[in-house]
Amino acid sequence: AQCPDFVAPDSTPGVMTWDELLEHMDNLVSWGQDELKGWHKTASALQVKQGVEVCTSADLKHRVQFQNRLAGICEDMCKEVGAYPKCAQCPDFVAPDST
Repeated sequence: AQCPDFVAPDSTPGVMTWDELLEHMDNLVSWGQDELKGWHKTASALQVKQGVEVCTSADLKHRVQFQNRLAGICEDMCKEVGAYPKCAQCPDFVAPDST
């Protein structure tokens, strides 16, 4: 006499399994593709209204902001996976003083 719509609770609360991680990554890819479609429409409209130089300048500014954000996240990720302070692959990483 099982309930027909019963969904078992998460057997690993607070922990992401490999299957859950892969599903999450697939969802991010799908979401990202949808976002890119919207951005392409916006960018196309902006390029018609503005000169290429203005778009190039704005694009460079956004790329720098994005790269800087990733640099900070990289160190956080290394701490999460226990690789810190051996983060040689992180951009501009400086190992903490051992004293």
